[in-house]
Amino acid sequence: FPYFYYFQKHQIETKMVRLVSFALPLALSVSSAMAWTSAPSISFRSAPSTTALPMAIDYNDPIVAEEFNNVQPLSYEEVEEELMMSGVRGSPDMNEMDLKLMLVEVRLVMNGKLKNGGAEKKKPAKYSSKFEEAMWEKPQFKILYDALDEKGDHNGKNVAAEYLNDPEGAAVRYGKEYKRLIRYINDALNAKKEVTSATVTFKGFPANMGEMGCKMTLEALGEITEFDCKESDDFPILEGTVTFDDIETAKKAIEQYDGMDMGMGTALELESV
Repeated sequence: FPYFYYFQKHQIETKMVRLVSFALPLALSVSSAMAWTSAPSISFRSAPSTTALPMAIDYNDPIVAEEFNNVQPLSYEEVEEELMMSGVRGSPDMNEMDLKLMLVEVRLVMNGKLKNGGAEKKKPAKYSSKFEEAMWEKPQFKILYDALDEKGDHNGKNVAAEYLNDPEGAAVRYGKEYKRLIRYINDALNAKKEVTSATVTFKGFPANMGEMGCKMTLEALGEITEFDCKESDDFPILEGTVTFDDIETAKKAIEQYDGMDMGMGTALELESV
């Protein structure tokens, strides 16, 4: 994909962009290069026994995401007090965001939610945002986002996350300065996953087709060995998995139906497992 060339050949813009809409992954700015407004330096009161906590967790993780959302509304003073009560201290030059990130890690450690230096990742039953869904369901977008992370491009990550959650608003705010990045994001989101098995997930057939109607539609392409189908909890559509007798039939199903408008206002989604 062209965005890999972009990362290798072009230095990502360093012009700072302060995001008005805040999303969880946007919290990754622990560097002073970000345009967060720093809280005034304070002198930390001494605690009986304090330990500096290393910051080494994945803020893309849904478990970490939930904890950060709980910490975000707290004031600077509330965060400082909870850290001291936990026996952890920050340094006087840490701003409000730095302390909140530290508190997230403290809480995860205290609650036993960290494993092997990071939170144990588990695919959520229901996604909390379009960004979270893309990180789990769109492998090329995750590669792109991880590449931004490795480059230390916090602004680029912020733009990517906000674009997923509010594409129209983000396009207006960042479409000029981040036009190239937004194009690469769309490329990653629309990238077709390579068909490597005879099993395909599907989503979007009208619920009034019923399970048998859906199976018969797909079976017209070739023999089916396994079929699982249910109605979505959110929309009157069917979703599930189908295993064909061979990979070629799976490819044919994706080519024929993926992206097709079934008259429900959304396009069919078929993807290789």
